[in-house]
Amino acid sequence: MKRHTHVALLATLMSATAWGQEVSLYGTTMAEMWKSETPGFKKDTYTPATQFLGIDATKLGSDNLSLHLFGWGRGDLSDLSLTEPNRASGYLSFGYLQYRFNQANAELKAGRFTVTQSTGFEQVDGVSGRTDLVGGFTVSGFVGKPVASQVVDPRRQTNYEFQHDFIYGGRLGWRMNNSAEVGVSYLQDGTKAAKDLTPPAPVDYTRKQMGADVLLTPVSAISLRGRTVWNIAENNFGVAEHDYTATVKLGSQVTVTGNFAERDFVYYFAGTNLPSLFRQNDGDLYKGWGGNVTWNAPGSVTIVADYQHMHRETYGDVSKSGGELRWANAEKTFQMGAGGHWANAAKTKLVDSAVPFRSLSYAEGRAWAMASKGKFSLSVDGIVQRYRKSNPYLNGLTNVYETVGSLGYQVTTNLKVSGDLSFGTTPVAKNETRGLLRAEYRFGMASKGGR
Repeated sequence: MKRHTHVALLATLMSATAWGQEVSLYGTTMAEMWKSETPGFKKDTYTPATQFLGIDATKLGSDNLSLHLFGWGRGDLSDLSLTEPNRASGYLSFGYLQYRFNQANAELKAGRFTVTQSTGFEQVDGVSGRTDLVGGFTVSGFVGKPVASQVVDPRRQTNYEFQHDFIYGGRLGWRMNNSAEVGVSYLQDGTKAAKDLTPPAPVDYTRKQMGADVLLTPVSAISLRGRTVWNIAENNFGVAEHDYTATVKLGSQVTVTGNFAERDFVYYFAGTNLPSLFRQNDGDLYKGWGGNVTWNAPGSVTIVADYQHMHRETYGDVSKSGGELRWANAEKTFQMGAGGHWANAAKTKLVDSAVPFRSLSYAEGRAWAMASKGKFSLSVDGIVQRYRKSNPYLNGLTNVYETVGSLGYQVTTNLKVSGDLSFGTTPVAKNETRGLLRAEYRFGMASKGGR
């Protein structure tokens, strides 16, 4: 993030405290240090510092008007841990004005905000609004410019921001008492398709998608939630995603949950402005299903059994199953748990003509404990994975593990400090030690007579 963006964020935060009659300031400051010992390379010491800062200011001249901001910044105090050659970076996650009307649950937003509807999750610089209608209907919409993700090498996406010039969409929903809700959504991101550029670009980042979402709760013990998304771009029509989860409660102690998901990456990744979803060239197919059973047994004991199967057309199949046992005392001041899982990936396809298949199966064990007394809190967590066969992608390791210990102290009602220390070994770093200091705080300021 450029320096003037940092200055703008700081000025906005300071001005908000001046405007707001009621202001809530919250944030987390973290200072981290880790030593990494990678085979064949020198030992490195990294000391990044990160600051998260947010503000909620209400009653800005009106009981209905509020301001909401959240952003983060980080800098390296020693060796560079960032991928770009800079010691500092930052981001404004959201910052918007919100006006809530007194009727129909209506609201307006302006600034940088996030939108969630059946077509997915979007980050937008623009305006949005929603309201309830008669007969159980709701309607919402947004328009603006998509927030483009920052990539390591911008030259690889030279047309990215050019095509992401405009975004708009909306959702129409209908709710029937407390037993059902259905909705349909539309999204268009970008107006300059790849074929219309000069010269035509190889990757099209524009999107046209429709989605349908459903929530069914015919009785309190049964629920079904899910969505289906279609890519409706010209000459590129197809189902992008199915994702559905069903939950059944068998009495007061047993809960059964099942999930099914199917994604066609050609349509699912057909352009997006989120950092984790920009693999537009990935043409794979994914299908997964599984579930878990949770038993809240007598004596504050919880037992969980789970199973998950995943299929990737390009890479093969993986099945993972296992369980966990948890216990807590009556006061919840001490909790502990242990679990084990087994992943069967005996014939995973890899991009290697000499060794086209490789076993990535492993067994995993984990144990943890948490305790609190007065203003102090303590936790310990350990996890180990043992692979069935040595794999060149694991640098000769068959066991990888990590242990983490944390100690916290509640200084005041609004301030808590804590520290973490972890040690482990990974395929990349033979030995890695990490330390983290954290300060979490929340303060409120109100006008005379306020909270």
